[in-house]
Amino acid sequence: MTDNGFLRGRLLLVAFEGWNDAGEAATGALKLLKDELAVVPISEVDTEEYFDFQFNRPTVTVDDDGRRGLVWPEATLYGPDTAMDPLAGAEQGADADHVYLLIGTEPSRNWKKFTTEVISTALAEDITGIVLLGAMLADVPHTRPISVFATSENPLVRSELDIERSSYEGPVGILSVISEAAEAAGIPTVSIWASVPHYVHNAPSPKATLALIDKIEELIEITIDRGELVDESTAWESGIDALAGEDEDMAAYIQQLEQARDTVDSPEASGEAIAQEFEQYLRKRGGDGRPGSDGPGEPWRRD
Repeated sequence: MTDNGFLRGRLLLVAFEGWNDAGEAATGALKLLKDELAVVPISEVDTEEYFDFQFNRPTVTVDDDGRRGLVWPEATLYGPDTAMDPLAGAEQGADADHVYLLIGTEPSRNWKKFTTEVISTALAEDITGIVLLGAMLADVPHTRPISVFATSENPLVRSELDIERSSYEGPVGILSVISEAAEAAGIPTVSIWASVPHYVHNAPSPKATLALIDKIEELIEITIDRGELVDESTAWESGIDALAGEDEDMAAYIQQLEQARDTVDSPEASGEAIAQEFEQYLRKRGGDGRPGSDGPGEPWRRD
């Protein structure tokens, strides 16, 4: 870590499509940031080395001229365009030449070798901190602000940013593997996750993307143009409202989530009150963390 603190060093922001990217929120945030910043590709991984194409299949696309082509799963590191006029980035509101991006598809094999390649590249680029972005399906209502939480395994970073250490135990994605390897290599990390309503898991979530953008802007202190993202977020929420208006079970379930969220967020909420509300909420859902007979069915499927 630099003497100037984690956030004022040379930062690498990371997001991967797949298990870590509910609602395409994390990769959506970095793709927007890539369009905003003056970054260029620095390196790409060997797709044959890290992807099982029966699992991560290439897709066929048609360009504006009607030409068809294949798009292969990939992972690309972007860095500042050193050939750009420094004054051209002044409108960012802060120096953005310390921001690097790693965007791609979560690899389907050779995770240890992939991670070694990422960390080696980060060290070669003098990266001093890594910010890992993710999004997960959660029991949260779409009508309330998207919850975004940050954690770190590094005690100095936790002290500097006033954040907690994660207490999660269980299966992990490539982000956790990179985080552990980075810390072992002396590069401190922060993990930032957004919670996406699980009952709309099949669609991109611009509201979650917007929440991550807000958090990135807050942490890194750069100005990010949201473009059409705010309008897309509003339309996303209105669309789910319309679906819930046609489904009584879904509407009732969302109302339960809203009540639970409002209880936790209320200023007078005590730990005991929150625990009681959560226990009541679980009983309504069947007592084991799964929906009861009065709850929606298919939206609970996890991809």
